[in-house]
Amino acid sequence: MIVSLAIVLGVAVLAAAVVLVKHRFWPLGPDDEPREDVAEYISMMVGVLYALVLGLALVSVWDAQSSAEDHTATEASAAHQIHLLAAGLPAERADRMRGEIEAYIRHVTETEWPAMAEQAPLGPAGWRMLDEVRATGQVPADATPAQQATGQEILAQLSTLDEARRGRESDATESLSPVIWFGLIVGGGLTIAFMFMFGVQRSVTHVVMVAGLSALITFTVLLIYQLDSPFDGVFAVDATPFTRHL
Repeated sequence: MIVSLAIVLGVAVLAAAVVLVKHRFWPLGPDDEPREDVAEYISMMVGVLYALVLGLALVSVWDAQSSAEDHTATEASAAHQIHLLAAGLPAERADRMRGEIEAYIRHVTETEWPAMAEQAPLGPAGWRMLDEVRATGQVPADATPAQQATGQEILAQLSTLDEARRGRESDATESLSPVIWFGLIVGGGLTIAFMFMFGVQRSVTHVVMVAGLSALITFTVLLIYQLDSPFDGVFAVDATPFTRHL
């Protein structure tokens, strides 16, 4: 981050120095016309480049939000299937399996969800609970063919649950790069600043243009900020898929 910021600032300072040198040693002559079209071109390029940064950030956080929803739904579905499949195990193991998967769901909804809202690590407790579920799903050798098939299906659902849980953990801790946030904030400021560099004869029109552009940029950046935390904020993914059936 520091190296990238230093490079960006270095290039900006170098470009400014070149402009100062040009105006110092090769100033406009009395017969030269001011090139307002150059300023308009630069303003247009700033707007286009900032739109690209906005689009990149918005697509990135939207994909992360969708990924969090998919992983949550997949994990909850697998847990629900394991709870149903427990009926096919021997009676003692069936009761233990139901109790263990219900304890896991309570841990996810009551302990892990608040931690994910703060983008904190989830810890190993959930994985230990799944290890207990996996051990319970190992049916004895004298089990009936139906019980053995149930045990295999439970292990398959556990594999799906494991993969979805890893995805959920990743979704909860990842966020936009600070470099992109720097581009969003600085680029937004530059884009709005350029609106003050061109004269508009009607002040009301100028006010509406600047206010509208500022509001739109602010809204988009705030939307990106909200979506950057999939388990917190207005668009947070909740634990409803886990609690809907259990």
